[in-house]
Amino acid sequence: MKGEQYLTKPGDFARVHQCGRWVNGGALGMKSCANNLALTRYGFIVSKRVGGAVVRNRVKRRLREIMRNVALVPGADIIISARPQAALVEFASLQTMVLNLLAQVGLLVRND
Repeated sequence: MKGEQYLTKPGDFARVHQCGRWVNGGALGMKSCANNLALTRYGFIVSKRVGGAVVRNRVKRRLREIMRNVALVPGADIIISARPQAALVEFASLQTMVLNLLAQVGLLVRND
């Protein structure tokens, strides 16, 4: 089912904010918390400090594309928060930041 991997409800965001572990990554920040599901869900926070609507939507589209192509360990909820610097970096740099944050938390599937 399309869309089941997204955090959409305010209660889900609040739960991750309360029990999640914060990781800082320059232009991005990430909070993750275990869930009791067989999949990993994610959501994005891009505030108005990042820029206007066009800029915020571009950052969200880039983050969605990065997360769509990443193999994640199941059973976690992730919130990625974009800071104003996220609007200024290129796609490849943003992808590297996201992968580094996921690796720090241990949510990337290892290909050993």
